[in-house]
Amino acid sequence: MSTKIKIGLFGFGVVGQGLHDIIRGQDLNLEIIKIAIKNPEKQRTLDANLFTTDHSELLDNPEINTIVELIDDAEAAFQITKRALISGKHVVSANKKMIATHLAELVELQTKYGASLLYEGAVCGSIPIIRNLEEYYDNELLHGISGIFNGSSNYILSKIFNENMAYETALKEAQDLGFAETDPILDVGGFDPKFKLAIATAHAYGLFISPDKILNVGIQNLSEDDIQYAREKNFKIKLVPTARKISTKQIVTYVLPKFVRSDDFLYNVENEYNGVTVQAAFADKQFFFGKGAGGHPTGAAVLSDIAALRYGYRYEYKKYNQNNGLIHTDNVNIEVYIRYAHEYTIEKLKVTNIVERFSRSNYKYVIGSVSLKTLLANKDLLIQKEVFIAHTGKYTYTENQIQHIIAEEAALVN
Repeated sequence: MSTKIKIGLFGFGVVGQGLHDIIRGQDLNLEIIKIAIKNPEKQRTLDANLFTTDHSELLDNPEINTIVELIDDAEAAFQITKRALISGKHVVSANKKMIATHLAELVELQTKYGASLLYEGAVCGSIPIIRNLEEYYDNELLHGISGIFNGSSNYILSKIFNENMAYETALKEAQDLGFAETDPILDVGGFDPKFKLAIATAHAYGLFISPDKILNVGIQNLSEDDIQYAREKNFKIKLVPTARKISTKQIVTYVLPKFVRSDDFLYNVENEYNGVTVQAAFADKQFFFGKGAGGHPTGAAVLSDIAALRYGYRYEYKKYNQNNGLIHTDNVNIEVYIRYAHEYTIEKLKVTNIVERFSRSNYKYVIGSVSLKTLLANKDLLIQKEVFIAHTGKYTYTENQIQHIIAEEAALVN
């Protein structure tokens, strides 16, 4: 028998209103008791008595057993979530930055106070990837998880490659449609998918990785030359977060533009849609596809979490609790395309094994191997306007890296 969920809702923006639209008129054994908002002067269609600017009216209300947190401010969201969990209230959140940044502490709070935090809506909108990683893949050996996690940047890239639209025009259109923020750097700079990748990696591999340890380079420096190069090779460029197992115990993570071939699942993921590819040892390659932006798709994921709470569902963090000995590393080389203006860029990034090089007065690029560690150390260089980097999809290893992996695997056998 299900428990009635009595909700205190923080935030009534795009997702909050989308959630309200979905639950309105349905008999779901849940009720919104109070909604906390920031701007009391804004005209709203619901009863004014439903709204408040006082957080305590929700957090200290004994009638409310579930807090649904849908605000933009990550630090404020954390304080709300922490206070709610300590008081024994369940929490549903879609704030990927808050969860990625504070996940280890949030897991401890759930264990200590017996409340549940669910956040399916924080990663890839309507795609139920977190629940699948928790339940379907709980005993699987995952080789990798990657995909398109950000609808805003994918919308822009789709317009560029499918309609020959200029980057700035595509960005403006995405903003007008509500897919991208006024300051779009969280999306196009790869920060949003980095937070989502950190959360997904926790459930895929049991690793709680600080977002600061994950390289993110976005598409904001994409030029006509980069686009022309991709077209000549019959590629599309997609912004792809990746978590990959490179040895028995080592996991690498990064967010980079990637040249995607026509036989890749991600090639046909367009506009605001997201796609997630999971490569497993036994289930092999599987693909999840759905809308990753918009009030109703994300609202549907939030509702799924709320509905699960009616039956006492909680994440068990199975991979984390298995203590499987996996470690996060940047000890790998990846093959990349780098467009640059000055030779010191190639020297500083220590590009090796160059397989292709082109140079003219206004366009230079190389394709070669770069250490992920070096890329992380030179993030400021990678975001300069004259530099664009994209992963070719290939990995390379130095002799030292190979010996390290051999030694690691030998130690496991012994």
